[in-house]
Formats: sequence, C-alpha cells, structure tokens
Amino acid sequence: MYLGIDIGTSGVKAVLVSEAGAVVATAARELALSHPALLWSEQDPDAWVDAAVGAVDDLAARHPREVARVRGIGLSGQMHGATLLDEDGAPLRPAILWNDGRSHAECVALERRCPSLHTIAGNLAMPGFTAPKLLWVARHEPKIFARVAKVLLPKAYVRYRLTGEMVEDMSDAAGTLWLDVGLRRWSPLLLHATGLDLHHMPRLVEGSDVSATLAPDYAQRWGMTRDVVVAGGAGDNAASAIGLGAIAPGDAFLSLGTSGVVFRVTDRFAPAPASAVHAFCHALPGRWHEMGVMLSAAASLAWLAGVMETPAPALLAPLGERVDGPSPVKFLPYLDGERTPHNDAAASGAFVGLRGATGRSQIVQAVLEGVAFAARDNLAALSAAGGPLAEVDLVGGGSRSPLWAQICADVLGIPVHRVEEGEVGAALGAARLGRLAATGEDAAAVCTRPRRLASFTPRASTSAAYDEAYRRWRELYPALKECA
Repeated sequence: MYLGIDIGTSGVKAVLVSEAGAVVATAARELALSHPALLWSEQDPDAWVDAAVGAVDDLAARHPREVARVRGIGLSGQMHGATLLDEDGAPLRPAILWNDGRSHAECVALERRCPSLHTIAGNLAMPGFTAPKLLWVARHEPKIFARVAKVLLPKAYVRYRLTGEMVEDMSDAAGTLWLDVGLRRWSPLLLHATGLDLHHMPRLVEGSDVSATLAPDYAQRWGMTRDVVVAGGAGDNAASAIGLGAIAPGDAFLSLGTSGVVFRVTDRFAPAPASAVHAFCHALPGRWHEMGVMLSAAASLAWLAGVMETPAPALLAPLGERVDGPSPVKFLPYLDGERTPHNDAAASGAFVGLRGATGRSQIVQAVLEGVAFAARDNLAALSAAGGPLAEVDLVGGGSRSPLWAQICADVLGIPVHRVEEGEVGAALGAARLGRLAATGEDAAAVCTRPRRLASFTPRASTSAAYDEAYRRWRELYPALKECA
C-alpha cells in the first residue's frame, strides 16, 4: 500500500493506493486562508501539519489493516509558499502563499540585481514566486529576516514535521527562482541576490527518490512499520501529471483547481519567459515541463457561490450540461491578479455587459467562460513557446462539471477528456512517487494513464461563436487596465 498527501490551498487530501494502483480510500481536511491586507494571502504552516495528520488519522481509523501495510509515502503541495523557520525549526511568521501579490516592487528589484535570472531560473520574476517574498520580508520585516535559518515550501515543512528532515524535490524547488532549473541544483548567484546562501536551503532530491523515513512516533500512531520511506514528492501540478501518467514529452492537461494550469511535459529545459510561461523541472529525472498559469480558476466559481450564498452545484444546475453560445456578459477572472500572459499582480476581476435584464445564469455562465478564455490565453502562450496542443485531460475540482468541460472544449477548439480520479490527481501522483521511492520500479510501469470517463469535442458553430467572443474578451484587460 502507498499513501499520498496533497497540501493544497483550500484543504489537504490524503489518498490510500493499493499495489494494483487503485484508490482504496481518501480523506480530506479544510484549510483557512488569511488576507490581512490588500494583495496579501497567508496561512499558518502548522495548520498544514494538523490537517495532514488528521487526514491520515481518518484513513487509519477507517482502514487500519491497509494503512498498516503502507511502504511508501509521497507528498505534493501548493507551490511557492515562503515558510520561514528560525534556527530551532519553528515558523517565524505565517507563510506567504503563491497567490500573494505584495512583492511586485521586489520582482523589479530582483530582475535588476540579477540580469541572468531568466536564463538560470527559466522564469520571469513574479510576486507568486518565493524569492521576491524574501526580498519583501527583508525590506519590511528586517528583524524577522535576520532570524531566518531555513526557507521551506509548504510540503517540505510538512515533511520536516513528519520526518525531522528538511528536503525539497526539484519540481517544487523550480518555483522558488533560486534553482538552476537546467542543472537541477540551487544557484548561489540567485540566492545571493536575495541575501541568502546555500545554508538557507533544504537538501534537494528527485521526486521519485527517497527523501527521509517516517518518524517512529507517526509510524506507531498509524500502525505502520518503522521503515516507511517518504519520497521527494512534487509540486501540485507536477504531482497531478504523475497521477495522470503525463510523463512523456508532449503529454498535457488542463487543471481547474483553485488556480488553473495548462501543463505540457518536455524532455529538455525550454524557458519562454517572454510569454510568461513557466519552465520547471518535472518530478522525474530527465524531465521538465512548461506551464501557463491563471490564479483564479475554480476559485472564481467558489467566489461567485459565496457572494450569491448558493452552492456551486446549484448555480450550475439551471444551465444543464451544455450551452449553445456565449453569455452576453463577459467576466475577467483576475480576482488575485494574473500570471500568464499578463504577469500583473494588480489585475482585477470584472463583469462587463450587465443589463437590467441580466439573469443569474448568464452571470454564472460568464464566470465559466471567463476561466475558459483565460485557459485559451495559456494555451496560446504554450503554443507560441513550443507548438500547439492537440488535446488535454481535465483535472481539478472543476472537472466535475460536464458543462464546464464542454465550454472548455468549445473555447479551446481541441478535445477535452474528463478522467478517472481527476479530482485527486495530485494526491494520487504523490502516492505513485511514494511507490517509486519504496520499490525502485520503472516510472512508466507505475505512472499509467487513467481511464477516460468522457470526452468533449468542440462543436463547430459554437466554437466559431466563442472565437469571436474571445476576441472581444481579449480587448477588456488592456482597456480596463487603462482605467485602473
């Protein structure tokens, strides 16, 4: 048996996977976000640990025999979060998260300090990444910065608490702007640009390698043996790719989680910072990936559900499983700024085209379409960087909706496939990495493709209407930016 734990933004998921690769059971715990100021987004690092331990406690209570047979554990997690620890390993402040936009000025300073940043890290300096966050802390909280002994990412902090070891994998490390992504090692030059050195960084391993052994207290708590290995693991999107079997060059998927991602596997480091495309290490040796990232995907629908005080399924139900054309209302899903293609932490959301006769369903449809249009922006950026995509698998919480899947197919103009276990992809991928670390098996034998539950193909007339709607939608961001 193998265990995968995904440290997400809105919650932690744990999944128990059998030797046959089947999901035996899942458990989840919710997490709270804090927004103490405009553009700020923070979480308590110890809340991740409590949620992860609670989720595994739940699995152990319901499936004690299966949990007792766990041989390997994998971790996946939200990327970029700056978890600052003192010399005793205790957090110095709440973690600054991936969707935090406060460090825009520090991004400018970092690029000025390190002209080779794009070549080494493969990415633009964006407020979501980890390095600019440390420059912000150094500038605004110098007493805290002076006490920083280690900087960990969210899942690495959970690993530290579960094993006592401070270790990070290549895929997550690639999102810090401190990694030499081509050489897969920390860059002293990039660290120096933020006032840090190699001593502030955890040890690096590949995602499928052994990083540590589960601490005896937790092994006893969950009825496991004392030699359960913990894999290097992966950042959430790379872990989702492992769960989807996306390990060969050209494999691709669209994730509609809290954030949204268009992801493609490559066999080489191929940065394209001019398009605001991310170039990161994959979770397996000798593999990299490109990503276009939107900061508010399913989060946009969750926001609307909260504002309307109506659960998301109830908002979607009146629309059925398909619509015949675009909503007359347009929505920009930039509720937390945007990365690809704008790299604008100050971008904001908007509804355009509201009338006295506008109904709730038209607004709901506009939100779904706005996210799909943003995904098309991402698809265009990846196509410009490395060629077009022919099809994508669909994962994340948004994958539950056949309506949203069909809208994505019509907007993107390519087939979209809803797959089995699409909602637990990152946790499943983490479990697979735990298996690879424990057994040393070939990745291709373990990271198989999931069964496709449904395929959604573009409808010619509807896609044509969406082409025109997308053209008009693209005019909104620059126009509204001028008004801001």
